[in-house]
Amino acid sequence: MKRRVFRRLVTVEEASRRLMEAFKPKPLGVERVPLEKALGRVLAGDVFSPLNVPPFDRAAMDGYAVKAEDTFGAGEGNPVRLTLTGRVEAGEAPKTAVGKREAVEVATGAPLPPGADAVIPIEYTSLEGGIVKAYRAVHPGENVASAGSDLTVGEHSLRGGSLLTPREIGVLAALGIAEASCYVKPKVYVASTGRELEEPGSPLTYGKIYDVNSYSLMAAIAEAGCRPVSLGIIPDDAEKLEEKILEGVKKGDMLLISGGTSAGAGDLLYRVAESLGEILFHGVAIRPGKPTLAAKVEGKPVLGLPGYPTSALMVFHKLFSPILRAMAGLPPEAFESMVEAKTGEKMFSAQGRRDFTPVHLVEAEGGLLAFQVEGGSGAITSLADADGFLEIPENQTILDAGEPVKVRLFSIKLMIPHLVVAGSPCLGLEALLKLLKRKKPWINFKTVATLPMGELSALKRGLADLASLHLYDLEEKQYNIPFIKRYGLEGKTALYRGYLRKVGFLLPKGNPKGFRGIEDLLRPDITFVNLSRKFGVRNLLDMQLEKLAGEKGLKPEELALKIKGYSWEARSPQAVVSIILHGKADVGLGAEAVAGLHGLGFIPLAVENCDFAVRLDRVEKPAVKAFLEILSSEELKEALKKVRGLQPTPQTGERVC
Repeated sequence: MKRRVFRRLVTVEEASRRLMEAFKPKPLGVERVPLEKALGRVLAGDVFSPLNVPPFDRAAMDGYAVKAEDTFGAGEGNPVRLTLTGRVEAGEAPKTAVGKREAVEVATGAPLPPGADAVIPIEYTSLEGGIVKAYRAVHPGENVASAGSDLTVGEHSLRGGSLLTPREIGVLAALGIAEASCYVKPKVYVASTGRELEEPGSPLTYGKIYDVNSYSLMAAIAEAGCRPVSLGIIPDDAEKLEEKILEGVKKGDMLLISGGTSAGAGDLLYRVAESLGEILFHGVAIRPGKPTLAAKVEGKPVLGLPGYPTSALMVFHKLFSPILRAMAGLPPEAFESMVEAKTGEKMFSAQGRRDFTPVHLVEAEGGLLAFQVEGGSGAITSLADADGFLEIPENQTILDAGEPVKVRLFSIKLMIPHLVVAGSPCLGLEALLKLLKRKKPWINFKTVATLPMGELSALKRGLADLASLHLYDLEEKQYNIPFIKRYGLEGKTALYRGYLRKVGFLLPKGNPKGFRGIEDLLRPDITFVNLSRKFGVRNLLDMQLEKLAGEKGLKPEELALKIKGYSWEARSPQAVVSIILHGKADVGLGAEAVAGLHGLGFIPLAVENCDFAVRLDRVEKPAVKAFLEILSSEELKEALKKVRGLQPTPQTGERVC
């Protein structure tokens, strides 16, 4: 099959125009929905009150219904005496009227008896032998909710197109409306293409990945007011793809497919869609997302999204969500999905294409800061780290730090984090954050996974409020403090003592090759997987290897050549675990806590200091103060002792630099 190139890229505006002209999206009809099922539905028309609310004059508080003029002149030393003639509870009709110098006891919400025009609160009265003493005067209408004071018959109560929240549903119930007239939810079929995909929950064989897009897109579709239906995973087969496209357009109102849109020989969507209907566009001048496709098949939209998860979500929100929302009866864009921020650092873009830049947001003094998420549109970490995205116009290549921008959130329900912590994954940090969530459930926090040194960069740039550090300096033979100075963070950050962590050699369960320690790295039958020199444990290993080389009369680099795998550097300790579990190496570097988590063997090499550096301009943030409070707590110390290979210190929680 020949490759097909993108002959002409359309602009974002042109793509949107073609979509709107081709489908003229509007609501598909109206249905009646019981109130208990109406949450999140869209009201199809205006609602006018069929009755007065309240429908009668009623007491606004517990007390006595009276004629206001009978209380005039009452005071603490000169109470007015009224004869008690009855009582009215909420929900019952009055059995007696209020006459001159009389009172009827009323409960909150009870109908006001005839003849009464005010309620005197019970706390300003006393009752003695059927006589009510009133110690203050009330004016006509005081403490009375008059008929129609909330809503009158025929008054405009709710507007068509409103999203039904608990508030609107409460109003409908107050009007006596049991079923709301709502727009029919459009049915949107969703599929992912690719022979490499597996359904979440199924075993993952080598070379396969789980389908992300179907599930993230179905959630976004539901948030756009539509009903998503999964078509599952479609293999790279033209006949099966055609079958699924026809099923989607026959059963649903729209079909959304991710993957299979680029110009590769194995990407079939545009070929099959073209054979079944009309291609509206294939290729948009955006980055990422250039291969985005739209077609019209049997009068229905067939929309093709890129396969990369973050790219797919950004294109969906920009191009396709407005169509779905119009079909659901909603405005093209949710007001709640846009927030204002300033760029936290300089951002770059390629000229000639609209750049959709995923960003993560940080609360700072003066408002939100937006930082570009690293990792690319295909990385799951970029999907996890990004709160939303901003657009850089085609004719602009640079956004300077501090420029005002609008960020489109990936969800209207997304909570911007109160606290951002940078650092590599660690069970000690997880124990701390778990305790923080239990003690301070109001705090929404985010962890940004970084490689060593990356956490210092995140801290310096302002991307994080604080960072976990476990960096060893070979020259000063000290943890963390030298790096604070070296990165120009002295006077800008405070360093707080964390905990101790045992690091060393990770081994397959049972240690099948009988690895005993550092000298065994020289054995020809041992395959070693190393870590980057950015990791403290790697520096500790090199220090001991240098000593071993001296004992053997070798240069360090000569000794390194004798270690099978010394130059094989895994990206992270988690990658080391995966390599060992898959049998590709016999020994690697990592923490004892990780070994315990994955059932691996462990031989200690050293003990690391894991500390926390906090930006001084963020130290007064409530979430940061709460973090430091947990760090110094006895509960954390007890929690750390329960994790294999971790231990608190007498200084845990104290500022050390």
